Amino acid sequence: MPTVDDFRRLALALPEAEEGAHMGHPDFRVRRRIFATLWPDDGVGVVKTTREEMEALVDARPGVYEARPWGATSWLRIHLAEADAEEVADLVAEAWCAVAPKGLVAAYVAAHGGG
Repeated sequence: MPTVDDFRRLALALPEAEEGAHMGHPDFRVRRRIFATLWPDDGVGVVKTTREEMEALVDARPGVYEARPWGATSWLRIHLAEADAEEVADLVAEAWCAVAPKGLVAAYVAAHGGG
């Protein structure tokens, strides 16, 4: 079960990630593009995801995940106290990969043994 601080550390550990603020909540950006937000008082992290992944996770574990589609963009609310730490780490990294420049993503994936 990851904490709010764990979520923040995961997000900020990614290359060129920076913390900012959006709509009164901390957010995490890579080159000005938001990939995650944090609702510390609620114990909720939010990540950018695909519509398909969002729907699959919400269907599989509705007590952990909530859908937050916003126009053409899909955002996934994660109730951190109920979530699996490894899955949250993967979701944060995937969200970062979705918005980071392709060259930066390729270097990150290569450095972490991905393919």
